[in-house]
Amino acid sequence: MNRFHVLSATIGAGALVSLGTFAAVAANPQPESGSFVSSEMSTGVTVTQSSASSGSHGMSVAPSITGPAPLPPEEQGLPGG
Repeated sequence: MNRFHVLSATIGAGALVSLGTFAAVAANPQPESGSFVSSEMSTGVTVTQSSASSGSHGMSVAPSITGPAPLPPEEQGLPGG
């Protein structure tokens, strides 16, 4: 048997297995479950409303570091330059 016959037999066998699998799935459809069917769109986000508290919790919105960060030594220029 040459390579062409082996390749053709392999492709044919794969096609038959695929068609058989498709036929088995099509013959036995899964029952619809009410938990997955919904008429409303859902994004999966939960929003909790809370009242604004009076007073600060000691948190600051200003950054603790200001100005540009220094470059690492391997990215700095030549000495004296």
